[in-house]
Amino acid sequence: MILLVHGDREYLRAPGDELHTDLGMLTVPEDVEAGQTLETHIGEEFLVREPRGPDLFNHFERTGAPMMPRDIGLIVGHTGVAAGERVLDAGTGTGVLSAYLGRLGVDVTTFERDAEFADVARENMRLAGVEERVDVRTGDITDEVDDLAASAFDVLTLDTENAPEVVRHAPDLLVTGGYVAVYSPFVEGTRAAVEAAREAGLSDVETFETIQRHMDFNDRGSRPSTAGVGHTGYLVFARNE
Repeated sequence: MILLVHGDREYLRAPGDELHTDLGMLTVPEDVEAGQTLETHIGEEFLVREPRGPDLFNHFERTGAPMMPRDIGLIVGHTGVAAGERVLDAGTGTGVLSAYLGRLGVDVTTFERDAEFADVARENMRLAGVEERVDVRTGDITDEVDDLAASAFDVLTLDTENAPEVVRHAPDLLVTGGYVAVYSPFVEGTRAAVEAAREAGLSDVETFETIQRHMDFNDRGSRPSTAGVGHTGYLVFARNE
């Protein structure tokens, strides 16, 4: 997949696909490469760009509110997940987290309870080029815990209502020193995840609220944007002894 960019417009296409807009029509060459410029039949130019994580975030088909890039960055930074490691995930949703991890070279097994959502996530993994690294499974992770325990994952990531229940199984699912990361939009779910982590004997239990504010720079001065506080949710991290 490649991006066709004209000003503030972006279109995700595959080699051989056609693009039809009010700026004209073009066919993407089979041998297209990033950095090239393609012209429509009326002479409008589109820059060819290789999609990166933030581009995919913007172009994925969505089945709900996806995890934001800032939350994903904190998960990667706090768990240290790296290429060649294995992640067990629950609450696939749109699949943004799984796609980011797959593009880092991580092997992901992710569970989505809604079959239609799971199908969308599989297509998104194909768009991201990580379908060989991300195994999207339909079902509830709690029904598979016994079988999954034999695999020993490096990181467990959860964005699902039953996260506290799964956290209780973390010692059986993670390698020694492995991390669990729980995303929750609500304080109540966050507290329940913390209590479950402590009851399970996990160490280094930490909780963060993720807030990011844009900066405005103009002739009057510089200040944080007043367009909202930028809150997305809460992240709980814990480590398997």
